[in-house]
Amino acid sequence: MKILYGVVGEGMGHAMRSRVVLEHLIAQGHELEIMASGRATDFLAKHFDGVNRIHGLHMIYEENRVRRGKTLWSNVLTGATGTPKNIAAYFDLIKDFTPELVISDFESWTYLYAKTHRIPVLSIDNMQIINRCALPKDIVAGEESAFQIAKAFVKGKLPFCNHYFITTFMRPEIRKPDTSLHPPILRPEILAARKRAGDHLLVYQTGEGNDALADALAKTGLECRIYGMRRGIEYEQNEGNLRYRPFSEAGFIDDLASCKGVIAGGGFTLMGEAVYLHKPMLAVPLEHQFEQVLNARYLERVGFGKEAKTLADPRVVHDFVAAIPACEEKLASYAQDGNKDILAALDGYLDRAAAGVL
Repeated sequence: MKILYGVVGEGMGHAMRSRVVLEHLIAQGHELEIMASGRATDFLAKHFDGVNRIHGLHMIYEENRVRRGKTLWSNVLTGATGTPKNIAAYFDLIKDFTPELVISDFESWTYLYAKTHRIPVLSIDNMQIINRCALPKDIVAGEESAFQIAKAFVKGKLPFCNHYFITTFMRPEIRKPDTSLHPPILRPEILAARKRAGDHLLVYQTGEGNDALADALAKTGLECRIYGMRRGIEYEQNEGNLRYRPFSEAGFIDDLASCKGVIAGGGFTLMGEAVYLHKPMLAVPLEHQFEQVLNARYLERVGFGKEAKTLADPRVVHDFVAAIPACEEKLASYAQDGNKDILAALDGYLDRAAAGVL
């Protein structure tokens, strides 16, 4: 089939997930045209030829919070200049490529193309769980306003798709039709990683100058391999049991596969990788970002890790370290067969679409 594939550029998780699906579709003989925004464009261009750059929505983060006012204003300004470029790319696409089906990873322009041309459109992402599933009350408690805002946004982003493939390690009740839940999509480097028990903590925090966290980590007595807190360093910097490391994808994955536990934000991609590798995680979601709150709270709810609003209190890290054995017991029962589940489901859907039996 000729497939138009759209990838939103907010966060790298969408791009890494889409890379796996795109490689599979190409291997199956499908003809693809890829549209992406933000950093997703550059990432995917390293793996595929002819990735088209388009404008996409983005968020502004400061001090571990989503700055909603600045985000809105920035999107209004960049949208004014980005929209004409998207329209130009849109018409170039009409001229050079006539897709039979669209797949969108939370990307709006390809979705609109499908609706305008009345061709099937599929959604593959983790965000639709907010709108299409019944979330437990304890997950939403205290975050009702943020939940309603996120739900309205997700609902309005890609309404009335032919099917929604939701990637998740959670298993809430599905409340809407044409929806299915599948294990997280894992990049091949994670599937190839040699999982083993270790004694160090993997810490991924992008805020610099977090002295309170550094003190808390030092007091654990555990080796801590820290990424992001000292940006731009070219060599490892050691201070007692703290090892500040320059970013290396291979090094980061090996540290993840061999760690005792993970301390990071509430993003879904790293969390899904930690769950797959059976690594307990302390998740600190961004304020005003309900999807991350959902991820972190569900992680704690199923016993795979802990949620924290801040890392300024040293007791948070201490309590997480103490909880690691119990989390490991819960994680021992988690299993997924790579990416076979969602790719088989997607292949089945595409076969039916090609045969015209949807």
